[in-house]
Amino acid sequence: MTRNAFADYLVRRRAELRPADIGLPGGGRRRTPGLRREEVAVRAGMSADYLARLEQGRDTNPSIAVIEALAEALLLDDGERSIFGWLAMTSGHEARCPEPAPAREQVSETMETVLRALAPTPAFVLGLRLDVLGWNTAWENFALPLGLLDQRENVNLARYVYAHPQARRVLRNWAPAADTSAELLRRATLRRPGDAVLRDTITTLRRNPDFAARWRPQGAGLPISKVLRFDHPELGAVDVPVEMLEGDAEQNLVIWLADRSAAAGPGLRLVPPQASGE
Repeated sequence: MTRNAFADYLVRRRAELRPADIGLPGGGRRRTPGLRREEVAVRAGMSADYLARLEQGRDTNPSIAVIEALAEALLLDDGERSIFGWLAMTSGHEARCPEPAPAREQVSETMETVLRALAPTPAFVLGLRLDVLGWNTAWENFALPLGLLDQRENVNLARYVYAHPQARRVLRNWAPAADTSAELLRRATLRRPGDAVLRDTITTLRRNPDFAARWRPQGAGLPISKVLRFDHPELGAVDVPVEMLEGDAEQNLVIWLADRSAAAGPGLRLVPPQASGE
């Protein structure tokens, strides 16, 4: 049976802990890193056989008491417990989660106005599945030589990073960019576990070994990179700070500060300062 995200979390977290973390003496040979299954089972007050069934995905209905006992045994903090509980309740049942309304892919007139107002700063609207739903002319001019707009009707940042032949050549920090794409998709699955299109997107991406190695539907996830470092075909080496302004749960405004000098001060200035004497 294929392990689910909750089972994966149990196995990975057990491997991360060391005997000293739970007050056991170190030393001695262990076949695998981390704690033994029996050690976690004793701490959680359950049998090692039952923990094995959970780790192998053979049991997908742990009780609230079991979830809490395992969270305590695995030394999870409050944030990790929240993710752990959510995975326990949904993993193995994704297909039975209520299908949400389709993610909104139409950019509103208000957002279109904001995109135009941000010129000459490149900006675009990013959807839940990392689809680029709309952009301004400045972003188009910057992105076109990178190959990002080769398929204008289906622009997706994750597919570009992992599958486009230019991505590794033009992104000097390809690995952090790849980590960020995987992490944003992970967060999307936590918000919309019943989204069939999102699941299909991730299933397709997981055929790519680089994405599969980074895909962590459980745990703390991967770091978010705030800078894209390009070897731009026309502009040369360009470091682009990235600002993501969260809108609703389905769309975010992303700004590429390709010319940092255009943004005076630490904050993003949308309205130009008044001329002196006015």
